[in-house]
Amino acid sequence: MSAKKITPWVVGNWKMNPQQQKVTEWISQFDTALNNSPIDEQKCHLGIAPTALALSELKAHKFNRNVHAVAQDVSRFSGTGAFTGEMSAELLKDYQIDYVLIGHSERRELLNDNIDVLKAKLKSALSAGITVIYCVGETLQQREDGQAEQIVLQQICDIASTVGETQWAQILVAYEPIWAIGTGKTASPEDAQAMHEKIRAGLKQLTSQDIPLLYGGSVKPENAVDLATCPDINGALVGGASLQADSFYKIAAAFAEN
Repeated sequence: MSAKKITPWVVGNWKMNPQQQKVTEWISQFDTALNNSPIDEQKCHLGIAPTALALSELKAHKFNRNVHAVAQDVSRFSGTGAFTGEMSAELLKDYQIDYVLIGHSERRELLNDNIDVLKAKLKSALSAGITVIYCVGETLQQREDGQAEQIVLQQICDIASTVGETQWAQILVAYEPIWAIGTGKTASPEDAQAMHEKIRAGLKQLTSQDIPLLYGGSVKPENAVDLATCPDINGALVGGASLQADSFYKIAAAFAEN
């Protein structure tokens, strides 16, 4: 399968947003958009990563197609037990949550998710049969120092020993340049494509699986079409723009059409 034949994914990361009424309104608005102009599942997979409080509401709604509920995080501890505040992969699976974000820069930087923690989370999620959206990306200083490719490829190599060959089929990689997250800055389509091409080549050294590669970093309707036409970009991990149902729909439609 070539990169162009990988069905794209568009996933919204709501982070610590919004309040309950807005969640209900978003679901209603997105449902209306999908009913008025459906997006073919064979052309684009859709997912939303809400807060843990909203996972059940999103999961329970019957859209006219799959809109996957994605957990924003998972515990490094497995099963059940005395781990206050934690949510294990097994519990997520029990609630039919089949996707999770791991490695987002905000958790790496603000919540001390170092590589040992990330590998434990990854191992737990994969063992439970959950598909992981694994986030990688460099800082502005690392990019300016010419280290961007080295940093990003190392972040992928760091998890290679944790992922079995067949388990790579449970991995999506999201490239999110840290300097473009929530800043309004976006890597140019050319720069994003160049990094995705390097990531794909690096992954080919680790697995024969065809891994979907998503771009994240101030993705919005205005730049979605250009990003969607890049041959090695198989979708988007959308932050702020996913909080507006119409914006998220337009981004998804751009990838479905391209």
